[in-house]
Amino acid sequence: MKLGIVGLPNVGKSTLFNSLTKAGAESANYPFCTIDPNVGIVPVPDQRIQLLGDFYHSKKVTPAVVEFVDIAGLVKGASKGEGLGNQFLANIREVDAIVHVVRCFEDENVVHVDGNINPLRDIETIDLELIFADLEVLERRMSKTGKSARMDKTAAKEFAMQERLKQHLEDGKDAILFELESEDEESWFAEYNLLTAKPVIYAANVSEDDLADDGVSNGNVQAVREYAAEHGSEVFVICAEIEAEISELDDDEKQEFLEDLGLAESGLDKLIEASYRTLGLMSFLTSGEDETRAWTIKVGTKAPQAAGKIHTDFERGFIKAEVVNYQDLLDAGSYAGAREKGLVRMEGKDYVVRDGDVILFRFNV
Repeated sequence: MKLGIVGLPNVGKSTLFNSLTKAGAESANYPFCTIDPNVGIVPVPDQRIQLLGDFYHSKKVTPAVVEFVDIAGLVKGASKGEGLGNQFLANIREVDAIVHVVRCFEDENVVHVDGNINPLRDIETIDLELIFADLEVLERRMSKTGKSARMDKTAAKEFAMQERLKQHLEDGKDAILFELESEDEESWFAEYNLLTAKPVIYAANVSEDDLADDGVSNGNVQAVREYAAEHGSEVFVICAEIEAEISELDDDEKQEFLEDLGLAESGLDKLIEASYRTLGLMSFLTSGEDETRAWTIKVGTKAPQAAGKIHTDFERGFIKAEVVNYQDLLDAGSYAGAREKGLVRMEGKDYVVRDGDVILFRFNV
C-alpha cells in the first residue's frame, strides 16, 4: 500500500510525515521546503502477529508495511507552474490513495499561505489543481483518440466517453465521481491514471486541546467531516505535534502517553485503519517457527490468489489451504489442539480468505 501525503504549505504535512516515518524530512515555517518527495516505509501495527509470534516462538515476525510519500507543498496555480509546478505529479500518480492534511488549528506563529484558516478553501485549492492536471492528461489522450475516431468505431466510443469525462472535470467534479457505462469504459478510464480518480482520506490537523474530543468542538473539523461525507471520503483527527512526540517513545511509554491524553490509539493507527477501509484491504497471516507474517490482500480475494502473494508457485500449484482463525488457534493452545476441536478447515480454490485467517497452503508444482 502506497499513500501520498499532500497539503498546502504550513498545514503540518511534513511534521506528520516525520512523525509517521521518523524519516526526518525537513520541516520549516515557509513554503516549498519539501522539494523532493520523501519516502518512508512504516510497519502496520498488528497485535495478532506479535501474539502468534510468541505462540510459535518464531525467529522472525514480519508485519505488513505502508509506504508513505511526502509530496511537495502545493499552492494555487501549481498546475500552471506556480510554486514547484508539476514536480508533484509524477510522484502522486504512483500512489494508491491520497492523504490530504488540512489545517484546522489557529497558531499566530505559523503563517497560513492564504492568510487565514479555512479548511474547505484549502481542500478546494488542491482539488482544483489536481483537476487541472487531469484535464491536461485527458486532452493529450483526446488528441490521439480523436484522430483514430474517424475510422475506428472503438476509438469513436472512447472519444465520446472522453468528451463526457472532460465536461465532468470542467464542471469541477473529481474523476472518482464519474459514471462509467460499460466494461470498455472502465478499462479506458483505468489507463488514464487520473489523480482525482484516487480515493482521498482527510487528516484534520488540530491543536492538542481539540484532540481529546476528536475535534467535535472544532467548527473547522466539522466542516471537513461534512465535506468528506458528501464525497464518500474518510476523515481522521490528528495533532501532528503530538504525533511527533509519540514517535520518540517506546511502545510502553507510547501507551501511557496516549492514556494520559485520553486517546485509545495514535494518529498512525487511525490513518492505517482508514486506509485499509478506503482501499478495501485486509490481512491474512502465516505462522511457524521460522517466521510469523502478515500479508495484505484485497477483501474478497480467493485462496489461490492469496497464496500467490507469497509466491507465484503457490498459486500455480495450489491444492488446498489449511485455515484456522488466529484467535481460535491461540485459544486452543496448540495447532494440534485446534485440529482436534475441528477448528482447522481444509479449503479449496473458491474459498474467500477472511481477515485474521492463519493459512498453511498445500501446493504442487
